[in-house]
Amino acid sequence: MRSRLKDVYVKNFITVVLLFCLSFLILGTAFAGMSYSFILRERTETMMETARTAGMMLRAYAQQGQTDYQDSSMWGAVVWVASMTGYHMIITDEQGRIVTCSDTEPDCPHIGKSVPVSAVASINRSGEYKAVSALGEVFDSRRFVVGIALPAGPRPGYLFVSDWAGRVRGMWLSFARIFLMAALAAVLLSVFMAYFAVRKLSRPIKEMSDAARSYARGDFTPRVHPQGHDEVAELAESFNVMADSLERSERSRRDLIANVSHELKTPMTTISGFADGIIDGTVPPEREREYLQIISSETKRLSRLVRGMLDMSQLQSVTPMELSSRSFDLLEVVCQSLLSLETKITARKLDVDTVLPEEPIYVVGDEDAITQVVHNLLDNAAKFAYEGTVLTVRLWREEGRAYVSVSNRGDTIPKEELPLIFERFHKTDKSRSQDRDGVGLGLYIVKTILDSHGGSIYVTSREGLTTFSFDLKIAKNKQENEG
Repeated sequence: MRSRLKDVYVKNFITVVLLFCLSFLILGTAFAGMSYSFILRERTETMMETARTAGMMLRAYAQQGQTDYQDSSMWGAVVWVASMTGYHMIITDEQGRIVTCSDTEPDCPHIGKSVPVSAVASINRSGEYKAVSALGEVFDSRRFVVGIALPAGPRPGYLFVSDWAGRVRGMWLSFARIFLMAALAAVLLSVFMAYFAVRKLSRPIKEMSDAARSYARGDFTPRVHPQGHDEVAELAESFNVMADSLERSERSRRDLIANVSHELKTPMTTISGFADGIIDGTVPPEREREYLQIISSETKRLSRLVRGMLDMSQLQSVTPMELSSRSFDLLEVVCQSLLSLETKITARKLDVDTVLPEEPIYVVGDEDAITQVVHNLLDNAAKFAYEGTVLTVRLWREEGRAYVSVSNRGDTIPKEELPLIFERFHKTDKSRSQDRDGVGLGLYIVKTILDSHGGSIYVTSREGLTTFSFDLKIAKNKQENEG
């Protein structure tokens, strides 16, 4: 698992780095193309402006009567403009033959050469010429060249301005180097940030992996420490909630096993001991019936324990959605439960005081399960009430809930015992001597049923008056009532 986590960390890190590099590659390619086009366009426009400015100067000379392009004044103007701008300039006649050049050498190699016919035709057609060309055989290498028509007096001609292509490329390479250095620094910074970002992202996953291995070994104490408020932090919090639930379930499982083992051990030891005593003759014949009755009683107690465990399993398998689709008359359930316990109540010489409504009260839930709740509460109340006292049963409705309370007069349940009486296999010390038939699951089953129905149960015990109360949701409409 650890190597897999490292693989995930490395893969995520490499993926992030590759994304950064790809982004800068695309950005760099776009920048290179756009910057080269921009520099070329700016340089061409500058050269064209220079050509127009030089043309205006030559026109001024032509207006003064200087119509020969080979005149020293004309040549001097061309040389001056070329020296100020750094461009190379040539003038051709109307056939495209070079008659004047900005070179200052005495024997200029360009004089007498002709520019391509296509260059002259382009100027005649569109008024200008732009190209990267050697102008036929005029130059030794390709240059940036622009050209315009130059009518100077009666002798029209053409002016071509050129610049060394390497200068533009050098300028572009300077920009490219600056961008490359900035991009490299940005990539390194991004890689550094990605390393810590991916590491931070993978830390909770590693903690969850380590915690999961601990859970597999039965140790539910490790927890993940979420940082921030993103999805990973929410996942870590959910993981901790799951761990808490697993820890509670494991604790409940261990407690259940311990409690069941304890509850099974005592009756099984009693049954085994008395049965062996009868078999080997250590029990006198006249007392065999007494011991057989004890064995029968303990066997029945084991049977009740098993039935209680089965009831718990069945209750936990019912979903809240199934319960919400059922309804029944709670008043009828209370009345039937009282009738079923009439013999026991009479045997205890108890009076029953009922405060019940005249109209039915329909509640949402499973009728059999709630019947078990009412029966258990009434049975406990009758079992632990003092003989000759009053057993009080009330049923009422309030704010969309139905309430049932069962009260009896008997021993007061100690205050410290009240929070524990709904736990599995729990019995108060005073009740143990009176409740040999119980297994300590009745009230736990009651609470489990009410929890599954969305209800609550409360208990109070003061000055010998003990009251158990629970509530259920009232059915809203006729259709639910008839369900």
